[in-house]
Amino acid sequence: MRERKMGLATRDAYGKTLVELGRKNRDIFVMDADLAKSTKTDFFAKEFPDRFINVGIAEANLVGIAAGLAACGKIPFISSFACFLICKGYEQFRMSVAFSELNVKVVVSHGGISVGEDGASQQSTEDFALMLSLPKFVVMNPSDEVSARALVEQAAKYQGPVFMRTGRPKYPVIYHEGTQFEIGKGMLLREGADLTIVATGILVFEALMASDILAERGISASVIDIHTLKPIDRELLRQQAEKTGAMVCCEEHSIYGGLGSVVASVMAEECPVPIAYVAVQDTFAESGRPDELIQKYGLTAANIVQTAEKVLSRKHK
Repeated sequence: MRERKMGLATRDAYGKTLVELGRKNRDIFVMDADLAKSTKTDFFAKEFPDRFINVGIAEANLVGIAAGLAACGKIPFISSFACFLICKGYEQFRMSVAFSELNVKVVVSHGGISVGEDGASQQSTEDFALMLSLPKFVVMNPSDEVSARALVEQAAKYQGPVFMRTGRPKYPVIYHEGTQFEIGKGMLLREGADLTIVATGILVFEALMASDILAERGISASVIDIHTLKPIDRELLRQQAEKTGAMVCCEEHSIYGGLGSVVASVMAEECPVPIAYVAVQDTFAESGRPDELIQKYGLTAANIVQTAEKVLSRKHK
């Protein structure tokens, strides 16, 4: 079984990368809604106070100000908790950013249920669904600190609106330093013959663990890290579907409207195969330690293994 070597939380990787980008590009501005210590934008605030704005607890206003800065040629990165910024600022994202295709970078923290003890009011399981629905938005979800840093750098270079989720807990390290990432291109981490496990964010490591367990049972599973949900890597998904003939989609998000929904849509057009899902079901979570919640709501390697075995039973019918 692979070692669970812990790295930084992806929110920490985001905060540190912002500082590096700020040193290179004076057009980068960072804004927050009174949660800079939690989103880690306080790293940028300390080094570049003249390019940091705390708008207070006014998330919709935060989006509007960012749109104004982008319209003036600046590159604003805006952050808050996922549930606060996306739910409260959605109308502004829709009309002020997406409709105008402005160069706003939205990097939220505390995504998913691994927020833990803060409970349902601060656990975001609908953020992908909402942001995927907005035209022109890129939607990303890194799986460790290496991918987080690389994707923040890619977001800064990309011309157009970008959404990225980061997490509160420390994530296991998956990638070596210097690994190259490209917006819209998934990462094939393991190639198998019997089924494909498609995962995003914190569930990528669980998918790799599951593939190890399945290998011990004589089942060969490909593992794909979909760090970009939109635009999604249709070619890689099609290639693996054609090769393995079955899929399991894994995400720390509602079963409705996230990675699984996008993959199912692509497969319906490209290569219909049996698909099963590991995700938060049609429910809110509750307060508890992150590891307890991940287990209770069925987001572990063991759950992926069980789901993989079930979908394989459908493969040959």
